[in-house]
Amino acid sequence: PAPAGLDATMREYQQEGFEWLAFLHEHGLGGVLADDMGLGKTLQALALVQHVRESAEAADADPARSAAPFLVVAPTSVVGNWAAEVRRFTPGLRAVTVTETLARRRTPLSEVVAGADVVVTSYALFRLGFEEYRGQAWAGLILDEAQFVKNHQSVAYQCARRLDAPFKLALTGTPLENNLMELWSIVSVVSPGLFPTPGRFQDYYAKPIEKEGYVSRLDQLRRRIAPFMLRRTKEDVAKDLPEKQEQVVDVVLNSRHRALYDAYLQRERTKVLGLVDEFGEHRFEVFRSLTVLRQASLDVSLVDSEHEKVPSSKLEVLYEMLDDILAEGHSVLIFSQFTQFLGRVRDHLDRKDVDYSYLDGRTRRRAETIERFTSGETSVFLISLKAGGFGLNLTAADYCILLDPWWNPAAEAQAVDRAHRIGQTRNVNVYRMVSTDTIEE
Repeated sequence: PAPAGLDATMREYQQEGFEWLAFLHEHGLGGVLADDMGLGKTLQALALVQHVRESAEAADADPARSAAPFLVVAPTSVVGNWAAEVRRFTPGLRAVTVTETLARRRTPLSEVVAGADVVVTSYALFRLGFEEYRGQAWAGLILDEAQFVKNHQSVAYQCARRLDAPFKLALTGTPLENNLMELWSIVSVVSPGLFPTPGRFQDYYAKPIEKEGYVSRLDQLRRRIAPFMLRRTKEDVAKDLPEKQEQVVDVVLNSRHRALYDAYLQRERTKVLGLVDEFGEHRFEVFRSLTVLRQASLDVSLVDSEHEKVPSSKLEVLYEMLDDILAEGHSVLIFSQFTQFLGRVRDHLDRKDVDYSYLDGRTRRRAETIERFTSGETSVFLISLKAGGFGLNLTAADYCILLDPWWNPAAEAQAVDRAHRIGQTRNVNVYRMVSTDTIEE
């Protein structure tokens, strides 16, 4: 049964998810909770923590062991949100956030976490202060947005793998974004030994499945992973979730914008064609050329400030849309990968005296920024992909505008699902803006 200290009524699929987590924990197994974004993975994880605490008290377990807190490692942007969710759903648990390195806070980690049930820190601080975290006793490790450890050669992965904890849980709506090795990385943290070394996994599963379409090998991989991964989609379990209307907005470049874009296209195309024969040595240059063209599709002044007076076709369309959306009393999330481009939107809103919230990698008071939007104080939220593509619950918004298409559709879906998630009561309108006859198309 759901723990007594849980201050929430779980939906049927959330109760099932909690039971699955409790089963894994009871048998000393780790797992990946890979529900679609917005289906309440945090709630299910907190139900487990509450259950573990209550079970230990009921069993009168070894006080030292049962007193050890759970460590949650999350993206910087959602550390504060985790503490808020603990207060909301499990008010009997004490949450502590670690937001500074030892050098900055000057208090040993053991003192900071004393008496806590849940300790929340960021991937960056976990990596930088790993020896400190390694020296602590933990009841379990919870990796939020676990795609942060998808590269088995990264330091974040090594730290998650080496931390000594009796139970490890990965939470991610996108356990596989680009290739099967990412799946191997995440699973090898929570269920070490389930699969062989990365090289053998690559040869036995990844290459045959990805390059040769080997169906029987794929079926075998699915069977092996099934007990340790739980994934439900919105279509399957949240039929009461309001509709998501998605639409591509074709933006035709104005004549001055078009002329400059075409000039950049000609220049970059010539450069790239000259590098193709030795592509391996010039990958970065090719990537740079693609980025220049993507920026030029948005606003040529992003490539060269000399063109500041050339109007951005995309911004002209956005401003017209914004006037209508705000006039009708709606709230909107506006995403871009380019913070400089978001800065242009910000300047426009300042000139129009429109209150807005803004979040990018350098935003310091994240919780305050989010609260201003969720409380209704602001109706526009400008968010960079890196800072806000995951972990935020922004159901106050019923419009979502993606200013530029992204390499990775999974990351794009993550951003949209900041608004289209459990708790949303209105239809969500999603607009993807694409400049026609450009690299974006």
